[in-house]
Order: sequence, then C-alpha cells, then structure tokens
Amino acid sequence: MGGLPEYVHVNHRDARLFVVSLLVASGLSLQNAETVALGLVQADLRGVESHGINRLPSYLARIRNGVLDPKAEPTLTQITPVVAQVDGHNGFGFPAAHLAMKTAIEMAKTLGIGMASVKHSNHFGMSAWIVQQAVDAGMMSLVFTNSSPALPAWGGKEKLLGVSPIACGAPGGEGSIPFILDMAPSVAARGKIHKAKRRGEKIPGDWALDAEGRPTNDPDKALDGGVMLPMGGPKGSGLAIMMDVFSGVLSGSAFAGGVTGPYDMSQPGDVGHFLVAIKPDLFMSMDEFKGRMTTLYHRVVSSKKMEGVERIYFPGEIELLTEKKRLAEGIPFVQAEIDALNKEAELLKVGKIGESLRLGCL
Repeated sequence: MGGLPEYVHVNHRDARLFVVSLLVASGLSLQNAETVALGLVQADLRGVESHGINRLPSYLARIRNGVLDPKAEPTLTQITPVVAQVDGHNGFGFPAAHLAMKTAIEMAKTLGIGMASVKHSNHFGMSAWIVQQAVDAGMMSLVFTNSSPALPAWGGKEKLLGVSPIACGAPGGEGSIPFILDMAPSVAARGKIHKAKRRGEKIPGDWALDAEGRPTNDPDKALDGGVMLPMGGPKGSGLAIMMDVFSGVLSGSAFAGGVTGPYDMSQPGDVGHFLVAIKPDLFMSMDEFKGRMTTLYHRVVSSKKMEGVERIYFPGEIELLTEKKRLAEGIPFVQAEIDALNKEAELLKVGKIGESLRLGCL
C-alpha cells in the first residue's frame, strides 16, 4: 500500500469496554472508569488520537508508581450560589472535571452562570469532551486547564509554561452544528509529538526545539530536553500564562512550572482546571440565540475561499465529520499501539483489544 501503515480498526464500544476493564482492574470505581473511558474514546472518535486511549499506559504506570490515586473521589465545596470548587484528591482528572462541569451547569440553569475551580487534579484528556458535556445540556462553556512545563516564555528556551488547551463552546441551531473550539497555545499539542514517537514518524520542523534550542523534526529530541514552540510567538506564550493564572494560581494547584506531567512518575500532578457554564438565553430567547448561531455558521462556511482551499470548516466540524466516519468504520490504531495496550491487558489479566478486528489498511 505504498508504505502506508497497516491499521487495526476497533469499534468504539469495544474500545470503551476495554478502557473500563483496565481501569476497574487498576482500582477505579465503575462510574469513574466509565467517565475516563468516555473522554478517551471520544478523543479517538474525533481524530484527536494524541488524547485517546493510547494515554492509558502512562496513566496506569502512574498508578503503579503511586503518584496517581485510582480510588480517589472528587469532592465538591459550594463557595457562592454561582461558584464551586472541586478537590480531585490526586485522582484522575476526568471525574473531577466532569463533576465540576455538571455543577457549573446546574448553577447556570438556575442563576444564568456557574463556574467551578478544580484543584489537586490530573490530566483530563481532550478538553472538547467537557465542552460537549455543556453543549449536550444546552449550555455555552469555557474550559481551561494548566499542564506540565513544555513551552518557554516568549524569548526564553527554558520549559516553564504548559501546553494548556483553551476550549469553549456553544450549542448550534437547526441546520448548523455546535461551536466547539479546543486548541493548544503551542504550534501543536505535545501529545502529537508523543503520537509521532509511538508511530515512528517525524514531526514538522516548526513544532519544537531540541535541548540546544535548535528546530528539530525528531520527536525524541523534542521530548528529551527540548521545548514546544508557542503559536504566534508572544501571543501563544501569553495564552499559556493566562491558563496558568485561571487554572493554577486561582485554584490553589501547582503553577509556574510546578505541574507534573502524565509521563512523569516522580510525584502527583497537582493540575488545576477552571470551568464556566453560561445559559445562552440570558439576553434573548433560546430560539433567537440558535437562529443567530445558524446564521454565523453559514456565513463562516460559505465565505469566499482563498486560492487552493476547497472548503471552509466551522470550529469542531472536521472532528464531527471524523467522528461520524469512525463510528461507522471503527477507530484506527497501528499495531505498535495495539501491542502497548495489550501489554497492559496482560499485566492486569483482562481481555485484549484489537483481536479478530483487523480490517486492513486505510
């Protein structure tokens, strides 16, 4: 097939069952395991493989090294009628973020807006799955998190700031789709470099610097003492600092380079998050709001195209199309990824993924 890798396609339901079985065997409650599985598999369905189930080996390694508590349950403190804080107690970030957004949504239903800060958490995967949680409840949202050092402050070469995603969303109207924006303040998400390393691929030369401060297309050199590059220079650096202010400084979690990453086995992550839910019909009826969203969608996708562009997409639209395709055809994994996941299954004595599911090349 012209050098293209062979893929194993896995049904999304099988993937979720596999994730749940691994996590329950590792000590998570069934409810928390299902929440983690929802976030990871949704990332794979949307084509965000850097934040999908291939994250499991690093998560499970952190459990085995005693720096991630599988039995931790997030707890909620109501601060004001529209503000709450969740303590993740060094458990998985997914249940903590899910509880925070659920609480923010309930506050917004009654009072128009709800916000929740999360402290002592861990990586919560792809931010878009939490935005989707709000969209499914008919809410607009903001989803912020900080993360372990990967970016320099603009002009520096020291890893100081996280590749912390900025995410937000709003429900769409009839004849349109929801607005879901989920982006890193770097040229590319750090997880994409880990994915390239897993798959033996090169990375574009403008994504990262090596340990000597030189541009590199080698994912190993980028990850071994190198740094990611902020998008737009000082703009990306400023956005990364903003994520640290709202997610780290405000919450009481680690900040200023103090967050421990999901691939680091030395100590708890102490990640912070900041989530907001907003009722869309505060200033007009919901029908009018959705009608305006439909107008915006069609104006964007039907706007005049620059030379060489075949189609203009709304934020989140490419991922929605990918999800539709993968729901029908399965999620593609290379054999090395399947082998790494099944190694975890062997350690935990649960059923393997990908067996009898080989469908050939894409």
